[in-house]
Amino acid sequence: MADALKDMYNDEFLRKFAKKVHEVYGIFDIEKFISITIDDTWDELKLMARMCRITETLRLNLPQKYEDAIEILFAIDESCVGFPYLFFPNFVAMYGQSNENWELSMVALERFTIRSSSEFAVRAFIMRDQRRMMSQMIEWSKSSDENVRRLSSEGCRPRLPWGVALTEFKKDPSIVIFVLEQLKRDPSSYVRKSVANNLNDISKDNPLVVVEIVRRLKGVNAYTDWILRHGCRTLIRKAYPEIMNIFGYGELLNRPITSSASLSVNNSELKIGGSCELKYNLCIREGEPIHIRIEYAIDFVKARGKISRKLFFLSDKTVVGGKCLTGTRVHRWVDLTTRKHYPGEHRISILINGNEVAFTVMTLNP
Repeated sequence: MADALKDMYNDEFLRKFAKKVHEVYGIFDIEKFISITIDDTWDELKLMARMCRITETLRLNLPQKYEDAIEILFAIDESCVGFPYLFFPNFVAMYGQSNENWELSMVALERFTIRSSSEFAVRAFIMRDQRRMMSQMIEWSKSSDENVRRLSSEGCRPRLPWGVALTEFKKDPSIVIFVLEQLKRDPSSYVRKSVANNLNDISKDNPLVVVEIVRRLKGVNAYTDWILRHGCRTLIRKAYPEIMNIFGYGELLNRPITSSASLSVNNSELKIGGSCELKYNLCIREGEPIHIRIEYAIDFVKARGKISRKLFFLSDKTVVGGKCLTGTRVHRWVDLTTRKHYPGEHRISILINGNEVAFTVMTLNP
């Protein structure tokens, strides 16, 4: 995805942006800005590296006094909206961390996040002065603007994708949780999704902390319940016992969930790039209705022969005892940017509430 997104930074985009700067800062040299940015190494740069290159070149061509440069960005930011303009807050992160610039940088990050997002930029400030920046995040969590409230959560995610991991928060998420507490009933779905993603990050390093939060807050508010359920998705995929019990999934310990189960594949051998159809039949045990999550898992063969399991969601629902469920799913064995396929025997399983109930195998050929 990032490889495709990086192409949004091209000559056309830079030229349009440079013209906006030139309109408010007449000595801004458009051609110089573009030629320095898109040099012989440009094609090799990934998305975030291109963003940083633009930021650095912008610095070279704007006034060297930080507050003067920010004023120019303030003059055009209303017309610079969306993901491509992440280099606005990145400019703040790269050049505005000093104590003398801190307050102006906070104003800039708040302003820029409304147009684009400052979620990556705030992390540099957290790592420089955690206490001071997290106090700011708490203040932002009380903002009337949903974009600013979302920033207070998204920016301190311990494992924000594409962002630098916040190692201290992976060890101890207490201050992060304090921020999330301010947002647990937020009326904005945009904010709630971020809070849930943050909670999901925390669950990967501190599952017991998240279990305690869910026990304390579940049932308090409908918005909170949505956050908790979405924030526990990794723990549910891993069939973490306490979480499965809290969310009412079927009892795993007393007896099997199914009375019978089968899984078949229409092709026992397939070439990389092809597709197969999986067919499953699951008969649920007799008795009371039961909440189940159905997934299929593939143990992918890796380059050196090791196995890596990947889960694929099928269904999450409550079914009556004694009911038989059937279904099919087409799986495509096409190489992706996030997954490359290798020849070998692949084990495919059906899981209910994290427990394997049936499996089959197929061979993938070059």
